[in-house]
Amino acid sequence: MGQLTLPGNPPVEILLRRSARAKRLSLRVSQLDGRVTLTLPNGVSNRQATDFASEKSDWIANALSKHAAPVEVGPGVSIPVEGVSRRIIAGEGRSARLLPGTITAPEGRAGKTVLALLRHMARDRLAEAVDRYGAEVGRDVGRLTLRDTRSRWGSCSSDGNLMFSWRLILAPAEVLDYVTAHEVAHLVHMDHSAAFWGVVREICPGFETPRKWLRTEGAGLHRFRFGA
Repeated sequence: MGQLTLPGNPPVEILLRRSARAKRLSLRVSQLDGRVTLTLPNGVSNRQATDFASEKSDWIANALSKHAAPVEVGPGVSIPVEGVSRRIIAGEGRSARLLPGTITAPEGRAGKTVLALLRHMARDRLAEAVDRYGAEVGRDVGRLTLRDTRSRWGSCSSDGNLMFSWRLILAPAEVLDYVTAHEVAHLVHMDHSAAFWGVVREICPGFETPRKWLRTEGAGLHRFRFGA
């Protein structure tokens, strides 16, 4: 994979990815990290790639302007919890606590303690939703695992184990419910057939709305950093 630099203020680094399957030049800006990738069909020169990127410079700039900058979690910062904005304030004690409208966290350890609180909340909410939807489809659920995945919000293995991103606790409650219903439905159909979507629709009516939210807003949940 090569790279080119598009002049500007600031200059933009573009990754070049060649693909035998590509039929045309195409640009993509990652919603997760703002990385710009230009896919090239075989036979396209680097010069042609540079010319194409230059022609699309306005589009690239507009796409990058929509990329949310990382947010370091700490006192004074607001984060969504089940879709509701909560302001983090310094508090006493060794752990973070959820209060009406706020989260209290020990200064100096706010990021780590808020992360622990969110993961605990996510596990509780997901476990409840998994049990509820599992009962509705009449299937036993295996192990429940939480991860901080960027490529998917959840997954279901062939032996019935479920994995979810803990960041779903940041999204509105109906979004977490939809993702849970989606993965539990895979216990019935391990595909995305019409029958599968029929199960999703049966146990999670109106799933289209939270599904659309996740597609348009989900990437923004990854901007929060909990290192401090």
